[in-house]
Amino acid sequence: MIQVGIIGGAGYTAGELIRLLISHPKAELNFVFSTSNAGNKISKVHQDMVGSLDLEFTDTVNPNVDVLFLCLGHGNSVKFLEANTFSDNTKIIDLGNDFRLEKDKVFNGKTFVYALPELQRDVIKSANYIANPGCFATAIQLGLLPLAEQGLLNNDVHINAVTGATGAGTSLSATTHYTWRDNNFSYYKPFTHQHLGEINQSVSQLQDDFDSEIIFMPNRGNFSRGIFATLYTDFEGTVEEAKDIYKAFYKDAEFTFVSDENLHLKQVVNTNKCLIHLHKHNGKILITSIIDNLLKGASGQAIQNMNLMFGLEETTGLQLKATYF
Repeated sequence: MIQVGIIGGAGYTAGELIRLLISHPKAELNFVFSTSNAGNKISKVHQDMVGSLDLEFTDTVNPNVDVLFLCLGHGNSVKFLEANTFSDNTKIIDLGNDFRLEKDKVFNGKTFVYALPELQRDVIKSANYIANPGCFATAIQLGLLPLAEQGLLNNDVHINAVTGATGAGTSLSATTHYTWRDNNFSYYKPFTHQHLGEINQSVSQLQDDFDSEIIFMPNRGNFSRGIFATLYTDFEGTVEEAKDIYKAFYKDAEFTFVSDENLHLKQVVNTNKCLIHLHKHNGKILITSIIDNLLKGASGQAIQNMNLMFGLEETTGLQLKATYF
């Protein structure tokens, strides 16, 4: 069994990791690290795990685990790894943004691989250190990369995407209180969201002459989980030609599918899927891309990457049922 350690165990992404791992047939939780909850049962914080898990949070680590998941606030993974040493055989999967960009990928002799499986599957299989993509970045890249591979992103790309309240994490702020979020909608970080760096990086990896702008408007929705992203740009071909491009790009993808039907979030919530729909109008291609921000956008994709790193079937432990009703 793969021995697993989790750092930062009290948040939403860690909770989802724990839920996936306790049912994973090839992995076993060795420890879950949380200084603020050390000694408390995990089920005291993640209360749906009562009766499913008897493990306690700890403030010590096992440096010899097979794989370590870092579920820390952005910027804190570097600090943690500077203060803690792990075996050379320990693989690391960081769910933060510390190592996602090319300029940040080398740390203390460790080279982190940007791990979007649909883009880097073969590289991930031989990697020891992984930078898990961001949630918005995952949905948006999966919507854009088939066109980039064909060199067809030759104009600005306009993106409007909305995420659920869990995208803001567990810490309360003025915009996460129920009375503010309920029956409400707003944008934040217009044109400057931190995921733009990794999106542009991946697009340029496939289309090195890309020099247009990706214009991104992120929004907060009054639902708990999921990302609904709509993207549009110029496209000279037919919608059927676009579908052929996308279906060819994702022909070997285990979790990304092109749908002929209009999409809604309940199709993907509580799954590791990304669904994509294409629509053509007056020279523009409209791409809709939907994911669960906590699963395909975070913890599910991290397990997908772990499976690839350890030579397991990519879908192991990830055959999940959508919360459809």
